[in-house]
Amino acid sequence: MTNDELQFSSLYLTRFAGSFGFMTVLTLLPDYIDALGATGVTIGLFITALELARTVGIVPLGWAGDRYSKRLLLVGSLLVSALAYLAFARVTTIPGFLVARFLQGLGLTGTGLLSLALVGELAPNDGRANLIGKYNAFRMAAGIAGTIGAGILFALTGFDILFGLLAILLIVAAASVWLFVDGDETTVTGFAFTDLAVNRRIVTLTSFRAQYAVAVSLVRNWVPIFVGVSAAQGGLASGTVVVGAVLAAEKLTNMLCQPITGRFSDRQGRALFVFLGGGAYGLIALAFPFAPSFDGLLTLSVPMAGEITSAVVVALVLNALLGIADAFREPASMALFADEGKGEGITSSFGVRSLVWKPGSVLAPLVGGWVMGQFGIEWVFFAGGLAALSGVATFLGILSWNHGSRALHRW
Repeated sequence: MTNDELQFSSLYLTRFAGSFGFMTVLTLLPDYIDALGATGVTIGLFITALELARTVGIVPLGWAGDRYSKRLLLVGSLLVSALAYLAFARVTTIPGFLVARFLQGLGLTGTGLLSLALVGELAPNDGRANLIGKYNAFRMAAGIAGTIGAGILFALTGFDILFGLLAILLIVAAASVWLFVDGDETTVTGFAFTDLAVNRRIVTLTSFRAQYAVAVSLVRNWVPIFVGVSAAQGGLASGTVVVGAVLAAEKLTNMLCQPITGRFSDRQGRALFVFLGGGAYGLIALAFPFAPSFDGLLTLSVPMAGEITSAVVVALVLNALLGIADAFREPASMALFADEGKGEGITSSFGVRSLVWKPGSVLAPLVGGWVMGQFGIEWVFFAGGLAALSGVATFLGILSWNHGSRALHRW
């Protein structure tokens, strides 16, 4: 392998390891909810604790990544993540779970932000979205392994072995980065966040992203809850293996599509792919609450998973479609931020991208928990779908007003 191939492979492994941990906890979230007796707003707090920690780390890590060594900071973030997952194995109380989630959030911020910045910096301008798509494909592969593998391992062994293996994977990823990724030679003095936060293109993108964060935070976090919680709470009452399979469907379609959609967005216009992906995501989210309407049409008996109803099959198909929709948006969006940040502070550019996401991702789960308790779980998906469509409409309006009717194809 060439030096560049070793570097990209190490960063892909880092993305795989970080996402494997995230999806493992997400898959097991219904089990933690039932075991710890969490309801309503407390369920939302389980999600918000993670997002709050991820928010706290963005600015200092973004500044430090542009000013100092991204490689060293990435290694440290991977080791913090390993510690977090060891803590999950011993959780017995709600406060203990929140502490583990906070550590997980800090590690995820560093792992995602710094590895993405390194990929964006190494990638050539005319192939950036394609390489970012490949990088994200490893995240999706980890999502598949994390959901299905976590469900099976948890059913067979419980928490200890599952989280122990995860910690080992993160340590191996840290060693790979240390050994094969070159030291960062770029240094940006000052505070790059200031200039990038008022960059014209970035401001236009954030008009969409701030609202889209609400949509994804509600839909992505409530899909496993919807599939896994009891019928009394409005869910489909499926087991952990089924929850993992539904989540894996979204990751599989996303993984297969991202390198392709990234390559096309490099050629056809990245803003167009952001618009199409965001709009499709909103429409599919609105369809989710109607999955129980198909119950009774089909019942299958699957080893380890138990009975699979037609409502679960519909939820699986809809989540797979969400993966395709997000594959249109994500590599194009990331490449646009990398385009604006390269040479000016690429870690800070992705930091701005993350910061814009955080208000929605931190507050939306709390609102979602309240909405679920007051009106029913279906209204969480309605709120998420409308937020995505509102973001798309705002993005198109600002883009057309400031940049002309052909702006979707020019970016």
